[in-house]
Amino acid sequence: MSFIRPELAEALSRNREVIAAGAVVALGLWLLATGSGYLVPVVGLMLMAIGLGWEVQALRRLRFHQDGDAPGIVRVMEAQIAYYGPRVGGFVGLPDLVEIRLLTLRGRRIWKLRQADGQLLHIPVEADGAEALFDAFAALPGIDMAALVAALGTDAPPSDARVIALAEVDRLIWMRKGAGIVTV
Repeated sequence: MSFIRPELAEALSRNREVIAAGAVVALGLWLLATGSGYLVPVVGLMLMAIGLGWEVQALRRLRFHQDGDAPGIVRVMEAQIAYYGPRVGGFVGLPDLVEIRLLTLRGRRIWKLRQADGQLLHIPVEADGAEALFDAFAALPGIDMAALVAALGTDAPPSDARVIALAEVDRLIWMRKGAGIVTV
Protein backbone atom coordinates (compact mmCIF):
# COMPACT_ATOMS: atom_id res chain seq x y z
CA MET A 1 0.00 0.00 0.00
CA SER A 2 1.43 3.34 -1.05
CA PHE A 3 0.88 6.56 0.87
CA ILE A 4 1.80 8.68 -2.15
CA ARG A 5 -0.74 9.33 -4.88
CA PRO A 6 0.24 7.81 -8.25
CA GLU A 7 0.26 11.24 -9.96
CA LEU A 8 2.65 12.63 -7.35
CA ALA A 9 4.88 9.55 -7.55
CA GLU A 10 5.06 9.92 -11.34
CA ALA A 11 5.88 13.64 -11.09
CA LEU A 12 8.61 12.95 -8.52
CA SER A 13 10.05 10.20 -10.70
CA ARG A 14 10.06 12.41 -13.79
CA ASN A 15 11.70 15.31 -11.90
CA ARG A 16 14.17 13.26 -9.84
CA GLU A 17 17.27 14.60 -11.61
CA VAL A 18 16.15 18.22 -11.12
CA ILE A 19 15.43 17.50 -7.45
CA ALA A 20 18.85 15.88 -6.95
CA ALA A 21 20.63 18.82 -8.59
CA GLY A 22 18.67 21.21 -6.36
CA ALA A 23 19.78 19.20 -3.31
CA VAL A 24 23.44 19.60 -4.38
CA VAL A 25 22.93 23.37 -4.74
CA ALA A 26 21.27 23.49 -1.29
CA LEU A 27 24.14 21.53 0.26
CA GLY A 28 26.66 23.92 -1.29
CA LEU A 29 24.70 26.91 -0.02
CA TRP A 30 24.52 25.41 3.48
CA LEU A 31 28.29 24.77 3.50
CA LEU A 32 28.90 28.32 2.29
CA ALA A 33 26.66 29.82 4.99
CA THR A 34 27.75 27.71 7.95
CA GLY A 35 31.35 26.89 7.07
CA SER A 36 34.25 28.41 8.87
CA GLY A 37 37.81 28.79 7.75
CA TYR A 38 38.90 28.86 4.13
CA LEU A 39 38.28 25.35 2.82
CA VAL A 40 34.61 24.71 3.66
CA PRO A 41 33.22 27.85 1.93
CA VAL A 42 35.31 27.07 -1.16
CA VAL A 43 33.89 23.53 -1.24
CA GLY A 44 30.41 25.05 -0.83
CA LEU A 45 30.98 27.37 -3.80
CA MET A 46 32.24 24.48 -5.91
CA LEU A 47 29.21 22.36 -5.00
CA MET A 48 26.90 25.25 -5.86
CA ALA A 49 28.57 25.71 -9.26
CA ILE A 50 28.41 21.99 -10.05
CA GLY A 51 24.80 21.80 -8.85
CA LEU A 52 23.72 24.82 -10.92
CA GLY A 53 25.33 23.39 -14.05
CA TRP A 54 23.66 20.06 -13.41
CA GLU A 55 20.34 21.84 -12.76
CA VAL A 56 20.49 23.59 -16.15
CA GLN A 57 21.21 20.31 -17.95
CA ALA A 58 18.50 18.49 -15.99
CA LEU A 59 15.91 21.14 -16.86
CA ARG A 60 16.88 20.96 -20.55
CA ARG A 61 16.67 17.17 -20.47
CA LEU A 62 13.25 17.43 -18.78
CA ARG A 63 12.01 19.84 -21.46
CA PHE A 64 13.41 17.53 -24.16
CA HIS A 65 11.21 14.65 -22.97
CA GLN A 66 7.87 14.78 -24.78
CA ASP A 67 4.74 13.07 -23.52
CA GLY A 68 2.71 11.23 -26.08
CA ASP A 69 2.01 7.93 -27.70
CA ALA A 70 4.04 7.52 -30.86
CA PRO A 71 4.83 4.12 -32.29
CA GLY A 72 8.29 2.63 -32.12
CA ILE A 73 11.27 2.31 -29.82
CA VAL A 74 14.49 4.33 -29.85
CA ARG A 75 17.77 2.92 -28.58
CA VAL A 76 21.16 4.65 -28.45
CA MET A 77 24.09 2.28 -28.14
CA GLU A 78 27.79 2.92 -28.78
CA ALA A 79 27.34 6.09 -30.88
CA GLN A 80 24.56 4.52 -32.93
CA ILE A 81 20.90 5.56 -32.94
CA ALA A 82 18.43 2.78 -33.67
CA TYR A 83 14.71 3.23 -34.31
CA TYR A 84 12.47 0.18 -34.36
CA GLY A 85 9.11 1.22 -35.78
CA PRO A 86 6.02 -0.81 -36.64
CA ARG A 87 6.47 -0.23 -40.38
CA VAL A 88 9.87 1.42 -40.82
CA GLY A 89 13.03 1.75 -38.84
CA GLY A 90 16.75 1.94 -39.20
CA PHE A 91 20.10 2.85 -37.77
CA VAL A 92 22.37 5.87 -38.02
CA GLY A 93 25.82 6.25 -36.54
CA LEU A 94 26.66 9.57 -34.91
CA PRO A 95 29.87 9.96 -36.97
CA ASP A 96 27.79 9.51 -40.16
CA LEU A 97 25.12 12.02 -39.12
CA VAL A 98 25.32 15.25 -41.13
CA GLU A 99 21.96 16.95 -40.46
CA ILE A 100 19.17 17.05 -37.88
CA ARG A 101 15.81 18.57 -38.68
CA LEU A 102 12.61 18.81 -36.67
CA LEU A 103 9.70 18.06 -38.93
CA THR A 104 6.02 18.63 -38.20
CA LEU A 105 3.85 16.43 -40.38
CA ARG A 106 0.11 16.00 -39.85
CA GLY A 107 0.42 17.45 -36.36
CA ARG A 108 3.13 15.00 -35.30
CA ARG A 109 6.71 16.10 -34.73
CA ILE A 110 9.46 13.91 -36.11
CA TRP A 111 13.26 13.96 -35.95
CA LYS A 112 14.64 13.81 -39.47
CA LEU A 113 18.22 12.50 -39.36
CA ARG A 114 20.27 12.53 -42.58
CA GLN A 115 23.44 10.52 -43.08
CA ALA A 116 26.40 11.46 -45.24
CA ASP A 117 25.23 9.11 -48.00
CA GLY A 118 21.80 10.80 -48.12
CA GLN A 119 19.78 8.13 -46.31
CA LEU A 120 17.12 9.44 -43.92
CA LEU A 121 15.87 8.15 -40.60
CA HIS A 122 12.59 9.53 -39.26
CA ILE A 123 11.95 9.17 -35.53
CA PRO A 124 8.78 10.44 -33.80
CA VAL A 125 9.60 12.83 -30.95
CA GLU A 126 7.24 10.96 -28.60
CA ALA A 127 8.59 7.46 -29.39
CA ASP A 128 9.50 5.27 -26.46
CA GLY A 129 13.10 5.96 -25.44
CA ALA A 130 13.43 9.15 -27.53
CA GLU A 131 14.71 11.05 -24.49
CA ALA A 132 18.02 9.20 -24.99
CA LEU A 133 18.52 11.30 -28.13
CA PHE A 134 19.30 14.33 -25.92
CA ASP A 135 22.62 12.87 -24.81
CA ALA A 136 23.36 11.51 -28.29
CA PHE A 137 22.75 14.92 -29.88
CA ALA A 138 24.82 16.63 -27.16
CA ALA A 139 27.87 14.68 -28.37
CA LEU A 140 27.69 16.23 -31.85
CA PRO A 141 30.26 18.92 -32.63
CA GLY A 142 28.93 22.48 -32.58
CA ILE A 143 25.33 21.70 -31.64
CA ASP A 144 23.43 24.34 -29.67
CA MET A 145 21.45 22.35 -27.11
CA ALA A 146 19.51 25.41 -25.94
CA ALA A 147 18.28 25.98 -29.51
CA LEU A 148 17.40 22.28 -29.81
CA VAL A 149 15.27 22.37 -26.66
CA ALA A 150 13.72 25.70 -27.69
CA ALA A 151 12.72 24.22 -31.06
CA LEU A 152 10.88 21.45 -29.26
CA GLY A 153 9.08 24.00 -27.09
CA THR A 154 7.68 25.94 -30.02
CA ASP A 155 5.29 24.76 -32.65
CA ALA A 156 5.31 27.52 -35.24
CA PRO A 157 2.60 27.41 -37.90
CA PRO A 158 3.52 27.07 -41.57
CA SER A 159 4.63 30.32 -43.20
CA ASP A 160 1.72 30.32 -45.66
CA ALA A 161 -1.76 30.26 -44.12
CA ARG A 162 -3.17 28.73 -47.32
CA VAL A 163 -1.12 25.55 -46.84
CA ILE A 164 -3.32 22.57 -46.06
CA ALA A 165 -3.12 20.90 -42.65
CA LEU A 166 -1.05 18.00 -44.00
CA ALA A 167 1.86 20.24 -44.96
CA GLU A 168 5.10 19.95 -43.10
CA VAL A 169 7.06 22.49 -41.11
CA ASP A 170 10.75 21.72 -41.44
CA ARG A 171 13.30 23.34 -39.09
CA LEU A 172 17.03 22.86 -39.44
CA ILE A 173 18.45 22.14 -35.98
CA TRP A 174 22.05 21.17 -36.72
CA MET A 175 24.32 20.60 -39.70
CA ARG A 176 27.84 19.18 -39.63
CA LYS A 177 30.43 21.67 -40.79
CA GLY A 178 32.11 20.62 -44.02
CA ALA A 179 29.30 18.25 -45.00
CA GLY A 180 28.64 18.81 -48.67
CA ILE A 181 30.19 19.02 -52.08
CA VAL A 182 32.89 21.58 -52.64
CA THR A 183 33.15 22.94 -56.18
CA VAL A 184 36.29 24.63 -57.38
